[in-house]
Amino acid sequence: MSDMTRTALVGIIVENDDAVEALNGLLHEYRGVIIGRMGVPHPQKGISIISIAIDADQDTISALSGKLGALEGVSTKTIYSNK
Repeated sequence: MSDMTRTALVGIIVENDDAVEALNGLLHEYRGVIIGRMGVPHPQKGISIISIAIDADQDTISALSGKLGALEGVSTKTIYSNK
């Protein structure tokens, strides 16, 4: 990847199953910058926990995180590598 990119981890909590299709659509849209994805269901709480590793420019990371967080019943938090 270019020196102009950052590596980040986007943590996602999904509390609304109706948001899953839109969430997957966004992840598909950004597939070119996603390094990996891990999803863990938590059936006792009725939620899903997803982590997305991404390497992209700051604007792209912010755009993806913002679009995901704008979905009803979806919360996100992004952390960045220093490299």
